[in-house]
Order: sequence, then C-alpha cells, then structure tokens
Amino acid sequence: MVKNFFVFLFELIKIVVISLVIIIPIRYFLIQPFYVKGASMEPNFYDHEYLIIDEISYRFHNPHRGDVIVFRYPKNPQEFFIKRVIGLPGEQVKFQDGKVYIINKEHPEGVALDEPYIPEDNKTYSLTDEPITVGPGQFFVLGDNRNSSKDSRSFGPVDKSFIVGRVLFRGWPFNRVTLFEGQSYQNINP
Repeated sequence: MVKNFFVFLFELIKIVVISLVIIIPIRYFLIQPFYVKGASMEPNFYDHEYLIIDEISYRFHNPHRGDVIVFRYPKNPQEFFIKRVIGLPGEQVKFQDGKVYIINKEHPEGVALDEPYIPEDNKTYSLTDEPITVGPGQFFVLGDNRNSSKDSRSFGPVDKSFIVGRVLFRGWPFNRVTLFEGQSYQNINP
C-alpha cells in the first residue's frame, strides 16, 4: 500500500512538472490574459470583459493601424491600458471638426480616418489644434469611447517597448466571444 502511494505521488509530481513546463512559457511568452477595466473602449469592449493578448506578433512586426493593443501606461508602468492604434511612426495626427486626420507621405495634406467602430455622434477632440508628431518606434493610440478615454491626446505617443501585445480573443462574457482581426482602413495606406 505504501508503494502504491509513492507511485501515485511520483506520477502526480510528473504531471504537475510537465504541465508547468508547457503552461509557463505559453503564459509568459506567447499569450496573456487581460481583464478590461473602465469604459474607455466602449462600445467595442466593456468593463469586466476577459481578453487573451497575443504577445509574440509584435516581436516580428510593428503594430498596424486599427490594432487594439494592451500596453503599460507610460506614466506608471504598473498600470495596463487597452487602446486602438491610430497613428504610426513618422506620421502626424491632427484633430479637426470632431474627426481624426492622418498626415503622412501618401497624404501630405491629411486624410480623415474612417472609423466605423465608433458611434457617429462620438466626436474626437484634442487640447491642441496643432498636429501631433509620432516619433520613430512610437504609436498614437486612442480609446474608442473618445469622451471617456485617457489616451495619447493626454500622455503622448506610446513607445513600442511599452506595448504588451494585441487583443486576439474575447473569452468572456460568452455571448460576446470574438476572435479579433485588425481594422482595415480603405482610404489610408499602411
């Protein structure tokens, strides 16, 4: 009987060790759970939703315009934010008449960003009328709920080093389970 107990204990320890060898690298290097707090991304992401974040993609390429990302808040890296990438490195972002304009090589005069993911009555304003320049290795991010979002309009563009990953999957609540792909902007190159 004692021998059976030790065989059982040995098998249990083996299962736990093998599980940890598989789970820990996946959790810390590939995907990570994230819990939404606040209303800054409504109506697309609500408070208390449970998301899975892809942590590996941005090791091979930069975020794309329209990606929903999780990043460390630049002024307090212990806090995590969820926002949408709007401006890419080397571009300028301007706010005019409640709309977001992107100024880049393809559109030196600026082009209004078509944002079908936000309600039409949700206008976007900034504290400055001047275009904001996105530096190398930086990304301009905005919350989808523009009137209730602390984003790049207040703390500036986010360095890539602060980005944890992109939202890949919403797993909770079950009636809103979604696999996310990037937002496509028909009128703007890259």
